[in-house]
Amino acid sequence: MNIRILIMSVAMATTAGVVWAKLPPAPVDAAKAAEAKKKADDTAKKDTEMLGKAQDRAAANYRKNKGIRGLPATAKATPKK
Repeated sequence: MNIRILIMSVAMATTAGVVWAKLPPAPVDAAKAAEAKKKADDTAKKDTEMLGKAQDRAAANYRKNKGIRGLPATAKATPKK
């Protein structure tokens, strides 16, 4: 029975090594890569703008519901001389 366990362990270890072997990367077309990078950059820029707008709306909603008046903290943070 111990021989059967040993044989199965060796077979599983060999199979795992073959399954987890790293394959070489596929060749990349330079034009497609540049297009994908541009698209990702545009998406990131759009997401950043949308996040800023959402944060501004959240801050405005908080100020409205809490009854806070005056300028936001970013507008007050001007250096004094």
